[in-house]
This record gives sequence, structure tokens and C-alpha cells, in this order.
Amino acid sequence: MSYRSPYQGLRVLDVSQGFAGPYVGGMLSLYGASVIKVEPPEGDWIRGIGRAHGGNTALGVVANRGKRSIAINLKSEAGRTLVHRLARDADVFIESFRPGVAARLGVSYTDIQAINRRVLYLSVSGYGQHGPGAGRPATDMVIQANSGFMSVNKGMDDVPHKAGVLIADTATGVYGFQAVAAALFAREREAEGRYLDISLMQGTAAFLAPKIVEYHAEHGNPRVLNAPAGSYRTKDGWIAITLVKEHHFERLCRAMERPDILDDPRFKSFETRSHHADAIRDLVAEVIPGRTTADWIARFAEFEVLASAIADFGDWLADPQVAETQAAPLVDQPGMGTVHIPAIPGTDPEGSPVSPSVGQHGRAILGELGLDDAAIAGLVRDGAVKLPTDNDDKGPDQP
Repeated sequence: MSYRSPYQGLRVLDVSQGFAGPYVGGMLSLYGASVIKVEPPEGDWIRGIGRAHGGNTALGVVANRGKRSIAINLKSEAGRTLVHRLARDADVFIESFRPGVAARLGVSYTDIQAINRRVLYLSVSGYGQHGPGAGRPATDMVIQANSGFMSVNKGMDDVPHKAGVLIADTATGVYGFQAVAAALFAREREAEGRYLDISLMQGTAAFLAPKIVEYHAEHGNPRVLNAPAGSYRTKDGWIAITLVKEHHFERLCRAMERPDILDDPRFKSFETRSHHADAIRDLVAEVIPGRTTADWIARFAEFEVLASAIADFGDWLADPQVAETQAAPLVDQPGMGTVHIPAIPGTDPEGSPVSPSVGQHGRAILGELGLDDAAIAGLVRDGAVKLPTDNDDKGPDQP
């Protein structure tokens, strides 16, 4: 155990699929835990979302870094028995089935705690395990709509938009990791484990907490914040402008060579500008196309205006600050080649582990359970386990 690998020696059994649940296991792996990913013979369904490279998609790569994979058919009695054997020594168990499915498969908290009373069991679902909406299907976009996020993510066209990234899954994964981390600390003084119920609904709401509080404070009509903050077209691209304090508006007006705007009573303060947001945005939108993005960035820097060119990911990766801080180290991911994968803050950016292919470590994991070649062959023949066709277990091995 060290600051670099604080969870070294921690054993995690991850039977979750998708992004939120696996992301919890992936972060535990990046902090040194030994994580076994149990996925169905056809693979975690996240492997089919996006273009696949070597059996992995971008989402799967990010969520499953450093894990070892075994492909087990949980619908078979022999498969369930294998999962129970793996769970005996697990410190953390992660699942993301719809409510009720884990119990039908024999891997509920009750089932796992019966063989491992100190296990920390994390359930990740769409809406939680109980309540009238617990069984509703959920995806990241559904939760973005359901949570209220899209209502506050309106473009300057006033149309609600979904975010182009998995904010519900990612936020829930981070909160799930936080819940496990806190429970691991408390577990040192507890005789039994704990059941942790985490949902996309709950995780996204926690992420949106300031806006929900604001909804109450403003009696359901939150005012526009920081007008004329927004994105504006320049002569050759786009730029984002924002304000935090009143003097930022004065600086913006002077940088645009429009000090006369400061004399307009409609734009006297954040409060008055919120009531005339369209008018002030229109004024800014008339000025910004007159210069290139680079010209505006230089001018805004001179006047200390809060702004940035709207970059794409290639622009961001080319930023010298990204390279200097090792924010996105290069990783040699099988099937994808060498790719930049942003580091989780607080983890070691050097030697970032790769993600496994389906069942890549099955033979080795079964061997660790004491099964010989004949027993393994029998499991494969009965459909309880699927091994890679080349029986090659090469890949990331966590200590």
C-alpha cells in the first residue's frame, strides 16, 4: 500500500455492465485494486456502443482500465457457482442489473453476503431499488431529460439540449466510487459489510444540486446567470465568454470598444442584465464577428476578460499545458494502438493500464480458483464459461 496504489491488495468483483458501474471498478483499479470483471459470453454491452477496435470501444476502454476479464454465463448454475467462489474473497462487489434481476440470478446482496459477510456491495441502477419508478428503463440521455439537466442546458436558440457526453453515467460513477471509498474506511471498524444503493437519478441530482436549490430559491423561475455569458461566432471560429464579477462586464465592454453599453440602464448589473439577456447578447453578437478568434483571445487577455476559444479535442491535446501536466498520457491499447486517455485526477499518469478483451484472463482466473485443465474444459463445454479462441491470457494483470 502506498500513495500511488492505496488500494493495493483490495479485491473487487465487478459484474456490472455499461458505463457507470464499470467506471467505479475502473477507478478502484487505477488506485491499485485487483479488479475481476465478470461479463457475459457475448461481452459487456458497452463494447457495442461506438466503433469497436480490438473488441473495445472508447467507452469500454475508459471504464475498464486495468481489470482482468472472465466471461461467465450467469444464467447457468455452474456460472453462478463460479461467481460465488470469486465473491468469497472479494472486498467489493459491483452490479448494475435492473432491480430484481440480481436476485433472480442468485447474486443479490443477500446471496453474496451469505458467503462473505464483510463484502461492500454496490448496486447501480437507473432510479434506485425501490419506489414506483424503480423498474423503469434508463439511459444517460433519459436521465439527462428526467433530472432537469436538459431544461437548463439550452443553447442560445433556447432549445433544451442533451450534453454530448455521458454526464449522468459519469457523475454517478464518481459518486459510486466516493461511496465505496468512504465505506472502505468505515469497514475497518465494522464487523459486517454494507449495501450501497446508487442510481443515475440520484447521482445526476447530486451533480445538479446548486440548480435544484436555485429552483426553490427563485420560486421555480431561475434567472439567467452572468448574461451575456455564452458562445459567440468570431470571424473564423467560436469563442466562449463569461463573467463572474460585475467588473468583468465593464472589461468586456471596453475590450469590445463599446463603453457606451455601460451607460444603458438595462445593463447596469447582473440582475438587470438577466431581465434583458437577449438584448445584451445581441449587442455582443454584433461585435464579435469583427475579429478572428486569436485576435479576441489576445485582446481579452489584455483586458482580463474571462474567455476561451472553443476548442475541439485535438486542440486540447495540442495545448502545451496538457502535455506539461501529463493530463492525457499515451496508452498502448490493444486493437486501438497508442491513444491519449485522460488521467483520473490523483492517480499516477505513468504506466496507465489498458482494458481487457472479453474473457481475456478467464483461464488464469479459473486456475487461481484451483481448477485444472479438465475442469475448465468441462465448464467451457457446458457453456458456463467462454474463453478466448486462442486461449491467450496476455494483457493487463493487476498485482
